Amino acid sequence: MLIRIQGGRVVDPTAGRDAVGDVWIENGRVVAASERTPDQTIDATGCVVMAGGVEVHSHIAGGNVVMSRLLLPELYTSEAAPEGHPFAHAGGSAAWIGANYARMGYTIAVEPAMPPASALSTQLELADIPLLDRGALTVMGNDDHLLQLLRQREGKAAVRDLVALAVATSRGLGVKCINAGGASAFKDGMLKLSLDEEIPVYGLSTRKIMTALLDAVEEIGVPHPLHVHCNNLGIPGADESFVDTLEAAEGRRIHFAHAQFYAYGVADPENPATGGFRSAAERITEAMEKHPNATFDVGQVAFGQTVTISLDILRQFAGRKGANPKKWILTAGDAEGGGVVPFLYKPRGAVSSLQWAIGLELMLLSKEPERTILTTDHPNGGPFTDYPHIIHLLMDKEKRDREIAGLHKVIGERSGLCAIEREYSFSEIAQLTRSGPAKLLGLTDRGHLREGARADVAIYRDDRDRTAMFARAKYVLKDGVTIVEDGEVVAWTSGHTLELTVESDKAMVARSETYLQDRFGAGLSSFEVPDEAFPKADVFEEVACLA
Repeated sequence: MLIRIQGGRVVDPTAGRDAVGDVWIENGRVVAASERTPDQTIDATGCVVMAGGVEVHSHIAGGNVVMSRLLLPELYTSEAAPEGHPFAHAGGSAAWIGANYARMGYTIAVEPAMPPASALSTQLELADIPLLDRGALTVMGNDDHLLQLLRQREGKAAVRDLVALAVATSRGLGVKCINAGGASAFKDGMLKLSLDEEIPVYGLSTRKIMTALLDAVEEIGVPHPLHVHCNNLGIPGADESFVDTLEAAEGRRIHFAHAQFYAYGVADPENPATGGFRSAAERITEAMEKHPNATFDVGQVAFGQTVTISLDILRQFAGRKGANPKKWILTAGDAEGGGVVPFLYKPRGAVSSLQWAIGLELMLLSKEPERTILTTDHPNGGPFTDYPHIIHLLMDKEKRDREIAGLHKVIGERSGLCAIEREYSFSEIAQLTRSGPAKLLGLTDRGHLREGARADVAIYRDDRDRTAMFARAKYVLKDGVTIVEDGEVVAWTSGHTLELTVESDKAMVARSETYLQDRFGAGLSSFEVPDEAFPKADVFEEVACLA
């Protein structure tokens, strides 16, 4: 079927394209302009046409996500569902996630924290999300088997083979480390961990663990860089951890999660523990300019009630004191730990206002939007449904100023946001939400509208109210099929879960089998994600490793 999207303002920064024109689609791919009569013509006059949005960091599946729904059911309002889709409007459900991303023009979303021990349940939940392609990052850095290999000073090959096996077994799209060694340290009574502090029992440090994982990811050829959640999230002086970790990568590819939560400089050097924090956004962006090997997603704060979800048990244990409402869950397992802590971002609160400002400041100071990815670390900074509002703030200085006027004065005292005149262009928004994240994930056929691209397309009415514009796309096409019209889902299609094609070393398979049987009385098969567990045969789609 030949489709012509006609007369829209086509924005594709990867092709230097920002002008009125057409996009042609056939068999689920973007094709060259054709002299044939199209089977379908979509009138995009007065609209902006972009590739489908790409989400790199959103907690949408897994044990902590399920616990958050149980702990805080009042977070979501459930509405009457359309006929035949009983859970489509149930707040926080798989169908709700897929529908709300699709309405905004997003066509792929990645869960950033999948412990290998719970990979099957996470993958089953991801497969339930309609409309979108999905993926998940395999978490390593606190598991005993890896830490044993490092303690025994086994070579890079052993670590590489274990990481490859974990990704293959869990069917992950990449690798993430979360406060590497932190969960292990917590079990031995530590409440804080720095990059070079020794982790009890293993005699390792976060630096050593992260370095080993950086090397393994490169040797395996994982397209997505190691996805790093640093030490000391959310405390004054966290910018030191960010910069130290950036330098510790020593030129290797690295991606930093939710950088806003690390852009906190000490406000009073003489009283660092009690003086609060100030924006370190300028320091973070300047450091990033010097390290082209690095990228980060933002973790922008959105005001209102939310619930924080993390496998960083050190941070969640400390954060329980600020739970609002006063209820929380912490878990500590063999390989991971984590917690679910409700939180209320208050628009007139000093801390929340400054956090909100810092996230915007990071994006507005960044000279390379393609290395600066829009996220809210859903739901930690707020819901992903706030993206249209955030985009509006980036594109409209007057809108920012009006909003700042209603917030706490600390924004002007401890951040540089008020003085920033910059307004994002459509092309920069496309880099922030399309081409940048697609490139980061190694998905060469996404995030752009060049010939051969997957026909994931979002069409927006060009409305000066950018919030309204990006909240309800006029049309969204997934693989060439129209799934959204006028902000409403019209076709409940099923996407695919992306998995990395990784070969497992036979010797490491045998070694891991012995380790797991000795430790748990259950072998590797207990942690696999078999095709037979899914009701459909074509749930997964393979992504090749780098050569």
